[in-house]
Amino acid sequence: MKTKEKKFKQKRKLWYRGMKTVMKIKYKEPKFIYLGEKPSTSSILLSNHEGTDAPMSLEIYCDFPIRFWGTAEMNSGLRRLYKYQTRVYYHEKKHWNLFLARLFCLLASPLTLLFYKGLNLISTYKDSRFKTTIKESIDAIKKGENIVIFPEKSDGGYYKQLKGFFAGFVLLAKECEKQGIDVPIYTCYYKKDKKEYVFDKPILYSELKALYTSRDEMAEFLVNNCNKLAYVEAE
Repeated sequence: MKTKEKKFKQKRKLWYRGMKTVMKIKYKEPKFIYLGEKPSTSSILLSNHEGTDAPMSLEIYCDFPIRFWGTAEMNSGLRRLYKYQTRVYYHEKKHWNLFLARLFCLLASPLTLLFYKGLNLISTYKDSRFKTTIKESIDAIKKGENIVIFPEKSDGGYYKQLKGFFAGFVLLAKECEKQGIDVPIYTCYYKKDKKEYVFDKPILYSELKALYTSRDEMAEFLVNNCNKLAYVEAE
Protein backbone atom coordinates (compact mmCIF):
# COMPACT_ATOMS: atom_id res chain seq x y z
CA MET A 1 0.00 0.00 0.00
CA LYS A 2 1.42 3.37 -1.05
CA THR A 3 1.89 5.96 1.66
CA LYS A 4 0.43 9.37 0.96
CA GLU A 5 3.12 11.93 0.09
CA LYS A 6 3.39 14.57 2.79
CA LYS A 7 2.41 18.02 1.53
CA PHE A 8 5.24 20.54 1.64
CA LYS A 9 4.93 23.37 4.18
CA GLN A 10 7.15 26.42 4.53
CA LYS A 11 9.00 26.58 7.84
CA ARG A 12 6.68 29.09 9.49
CA LYS A 13 5.03 29.45 12.89
CA LEU A 14 1.60 27.88 13.42
CA TRP A 15 -0.27 31.19 13.90
CA TYR A 16 1.20 32.47 10.63
CA ARG A 17 0.10 29.38 8.73
CA GLY A 18 -3.41 30.15 9.94
CA MET A 19 -3.15 33.66 8.50
CA LYS A 20 -2.06 32.24 5.15
CA THR A 21 -5.04 29.91 5.07
CA VAL A 22 -7.38 32.89 5.43
CA MET A 23 -5.50 34.78 2.71
CA LYS A 24 -6.26 32.04 0.19
CA ILE A 25 -9.65 33.75 -0.12
CA LYS A 26 -7.95 36.69 -1.84
CA TYR A 27 -4.95 35.00 -3.47
CA LYS A 28 -5.92 32.07 -5.67
CA GLU A 29 -3.46 29.32 -6.54
CA PRO A 30 -1.59 30.05 -9.78
CA LYS A 31 -0.38 27.53 -12.31
CA PHE A 32 3.38 27.08 -11.90
CA ILE A 33 5.20 26.66 -15.22
CA TYR A 34 8.83 25.51 -15.27
CA LEU A 35 10.82 25.85 -18.50
CA GLY A 36 13.68 23.89 -16.95
CA GLU A 37 14.25 22.21 -13.61
CA LYS A 38 12.08 23.37 -10.72
CA PRO A 39 13.89 25.22 -7.91
CA SER A 40 14.60 22.90 -5.03
CA THR A 41 17.25 24.26 -2.67
CA SER A 42 19.94 26.93 -2.40
CA SER A 43 19.19 29.19 -5.35
CA ILE A 44 18.36 32.84 -6.06
CA LEU A 45 14.94 33.67 -7.55
CA LEU A 46 14.44 37.03 -9.30
CA SER A 47 10.79 37.91 -9.86
CA ASN A 48 8.51 40.73 -10.91
CA HIS A 49 6.33 42.07 -8.12
CA GLU A 50 2.76 42.85 -9.28
CA GLY A 51 1.93 44.56 -6.01
CA THR A 52 1.41 41.87 -3.37
CA ASP A 53 0.21 39.22 -5.82
CA ALA A 54 3.55 37.68 -6.82
CA PRO A 55 5.07 37.41 -3.34
CA MET A 56 1.86 36.10 -1.79
CA SER A 57 1.36 33.53 -4.55
CA LEU A 58 4.85 32.21 -3.89
CA GLU A 59 4.53 32.26 -0.12
CA ILE A 60 1.17 30.50 0.00
CA TYR A 61 1.51 27.98 -2.83
CA CYS A 62 5.10 27.17 -3.88
CA ASP A 63 6.41 23.77 -2.78
CA PHE A 64 10.06 24.57 -2.11
CA PRO A 65 11.67 26.47 0.80
CA ILE A 66 11.91 30.25 0.37
CA ARG A 67 13.06 33.37 2.22
CA PHE A 68 12.20 36.83 0.91
CA TRP A 69 14.33 39.92 0.73
CA GLY A 70 12.30 42.92 1.89
CA THR A 71 13.11 46.59 2.41
CA ALA A 72 14.14 47.23 6.01
CA GLU A 73 11.24 49.63 6.64
CA MET A 74 8.85 46.70 6.35
CA ASN A 75 10.67 44.86 9.10
CA SER A 76 11.62 47.54 11.64
CA GLY A 77 8.64 48.72 13.66
CA LEU A 78 5.17 50.13 13.16
CA ARG A 79 6.08 53.82 12.74
CA ARG A 80 8.62 53.26 9.96
CA LEU A 81 6.40 50.72 8.26
CA TYR A 82 3.45 53.16 8.31
CA LYS A 83 5.56 55.92 6.71
CA TYR A 84 6.90 53.54 4.08
CA GLN A 85 3.51 52.08 3.20
CA THR A 86 1.68 55.40 2.96
CA ARG A 87 4.19 57.47 1.00
CA VAL A 88 6.26 54.91 -0.92
CA TYR A 89 4.15 51.81 -1.49
CA TYR A 90 0.59 53.11 -1.81
CA HIS A 91 1.22 56.71 -2.94
CA GLU A 92 4.34 56.52 -5.14
CA LYS A 93 4.18 52.96 -6.45
CA LYS A 94 0.43 52.29 -6.55
CA HIS A 95 -0.56 55.94 -7.13
CA TRP A 96 -3.12 56.20 -4.33
CA ASN A 97 -4.21 59.58 -3.02
CA LEU A 98 -1.86 60.32 -0.10
CA PHE A 99 -4.65 61.15 2.36
CA LEU A 100 -6.50 57.93 1.55
CA ALA A 101 -3.26 55.97 1.85
CA ARG A 102 -2.65 57.41 5.31
CA LEU A 103 -6.19 56.64 6.39
CA PHE A 104 -6.10 53.08 5.03
CA CYS A 105 -2.74 52.31 6.63
CA LEU A 106 -4.02 53.15 10.11
CA LEU A 107 -5.62 49.71 9.88
CA ALA A 108 -3.39 48.06 7.28
CA SER A 109 0.03 48.78 8.78
CA PRO A 110 -0.49 46.94 12.13
CA LEU A 111 -1.79 43.90 10.22
CA THR A 112 1.09 44.14 7.74
CA LEU A 113 3.64 44.30 10.56
CA LEU A 114 2.20 41.16 12.12
CA PHE A 115 2.23 39.43 8.75
CA TYR A 116 5.87 40.30 8.01
CA LYS A 117 6.96 39.03 11.39
CA GLY A 118 5.54 35.65 10.44
CA LEU A 119 7.09 35.83 6.98
CA ASN A 120 10.59 36.03 8.48
CA LEU A 121 11.89 38.57 5.96
CA ILE A 122 15.57 39.19 5.35
CA SER A 123 15.86 42.97 5.70
CA THR A 124 17.65 44.88 2.94
CA TYR A 125 19.45 48.19 3.44
CA LYS A 126 20.81 50.95 1.23
CA ASP A 127 23.95 51.54 3.32
CA SER A 128 26.79 49.59 4.90
CA ARG A 129 24.26 47.43 6.78
CA PHE A 130 23.65 45.61 3.50
CA LYS A 131 26.48 43.31 4.57
CA THR A 132 24.12 41.91 7.23
CA THR A 133 21.62 41.15 4.45
CA ILE A 134 24.30 39.21 2.60
CA LYS A 135 25.38 37.30 5.71
CA GLU A 136 21.82 36.29 6.63
CA SER A 137 21.14 35.26 3.02
CA ILE A 138 24.29 33.12 2.84
CA ASP A 139 23.26 31.38 6.06
CA ALA A 140 19.82 30.68 4.58
CA ILE A 141 21.29 29.33 1.33
CA LYS A 142 23.60 27.03 3.27
CA LYS A 143 20.50 25.67 5.04
CA GLY A 144 18.94 24.87 1.66
CA GLU A 145 16.56 27.82 1.40
CA ASN A 146 15.96 29.72 -1.83
CA ILE A 147 16.34 33.50 -1.66
CA VAL A 148 13.50 35.38 -3.38
CA ILE A 149 14.34 38.89 -4.57
CA PHE A 150 12.09 41.43 -6.31
CA PRO A 151 14.79 43.64 -7.86
CA GLU A 152 12.71 45.60 -10.38
CA LYS A 153 13.18 49.35 -10.60
CA SER A 154 9.72 50.40 -9.49
CA ASP A 155 10.12 54.03 -8.41
CA GLY A 156 7.31 55.02 -10.80
CA GLY A 157 5.16 51.98 -10.06
CA TYR A 158 4.90 48.34 -11.06
CA TYR A 159 4.78 47.64 -14.81
CA LYS A 160 4.07 44.52 -16.83
CA GLN A 161 7.23 45.27 -18.86
CA LEU A 162 9.93 45.73 -16.21
CA LYS A 163 12.10 48.84 -16.55
CA GLY A 164 15.23 47.29 -15.05
CA PHE A 165 16.74 45.31 -12.19
CA PHE A 166 18.76 46.67 -9.30
CA ALA A 167 21.97 44.63 -9.17
CA GLY A 168 22.27 43.89 -5.44
CA PHE A 169 21.60 40.20 -6.09
CA VAL A 170 24.96 40.01 -7.91
CA LEU A 171 26.74 40.83 -4.65
CA LEU A 172 24.97 37.89 -3.03
CA ALA A 173 25.93 35.54 -5.89
CA LYS A 174 29.52 36.79 -5.73
CA GLU A 175 29.71 36.14 -1.99
CA CYS A 176 28.28 32.64 -2.54
CA GLU A 177 31.10 32.02 -5.02
CA LYS A 178 33.70 33.10 -2.44
CA GLN A 179 32.28 30.47 -0.10
CA GLY A 180 32.38 27.72 -2.72
CA ILE A 181 28.74 27.90 -3.85
CA ASP A 182 28.07 28.33 -7.56
CA VAL A 183 24.51 29.49 -7.00
CA PRO A 184 21.84 28.90 -9.68
CA ILE A 185 19.81 32.00 -10.56
CA TYR A 186 16.22 31.78 -11.79
CA THR A 187 14.18 34.54 -13.36
CA CYS A 188 10.46 34.15 -12.87
CA TYR A 189 7.41 36.15 -13.90
CA TYR A 190 3.94 36.24 -12.37
CA LYS A 191 1.14 36.83 -14.90
CA LYS A 192 -1.61 38.28 -12.75
CA ASP A 193 -4.32 38.23 -15.43
CA LYS A 194 -3.80 34.52 -16.18
CA LYS A 195 -2.79 33.39 -12.68
CA GLU A 196 0.40 31.81 -14.03
CA TYR A 197 3.90 31.85 -12.52
CA VAL A 198 6.56 31.12 -15.15
CA PHE A 199 10.12 30.08 -14.20
CA ASP A 200 12.97 30.19 -16.71
CA LYS A 201 15.78 27.66 -16.85
CA PRO A 202 18.37 28.44 -14.16
CA ILE A 203 21.74 29.95 -15.01
CA LEU A 204 24.73 29.38 -12.73
CA TYR A 205 26.54 32.46 -11.52
CA SER A 206 29.75 31.13 -13.10
CA GLU A 207 27.95 30.98 -16.47
CA LEU A 208 26.57 34.50 -16.03
CA LYS A 209 30.02 35.81 -15.11
CA ALA A 210 31.50 34.21 -18.24
CA LEU A 211 29.01 36.16 -20.38
CA TYR A 212 29.17 39.56 -18.66
CA THR A 213 31.77 41.38 -16.58
CA SER A 214 29.76 44.14 -14.90
CA ARG A 215 26.85 43.95 -12.47
CA ASP A 216 24.75 46.24 -14.65
CA GLU A 217 25.23 44.01 -17.68
CA MET A 218 24.20 40.96 -15.67
CA ALA A 219 21.13 42.78 -14.36
CA GLU A 220 20.12 43.89 -17.87
CA PHE A 221 20.48 40.37 -19.26
CA LEU A 222 18.31 38.92 -16.50
CA VAL A 223 15.59 41.58 -16.61
CA ASN A 224 15.30 40.96 -20.36
CA ASN A 225 14.93 37.23 -19.63
CA CYS A 226 12.26 38.02 -17.05
CA ASN A 227 10.31 40.21 -19.47
CA LYS A 228 10.32 37.44 -22.11
CA LEU A 229 8.57 35.12 -19.66
CA ALA A 230 5.47 37.35 -19.84
CA TYR A 231 4.86 35.97 -23.34
CA VAL A 232 5.32 32.27 -22.56
CA GLU A 233 2.09 30.37 -23.16
CA ALA A 234 1.07 27.43 -21.01
CA GLU A 235 0.84 24.13 -22.84
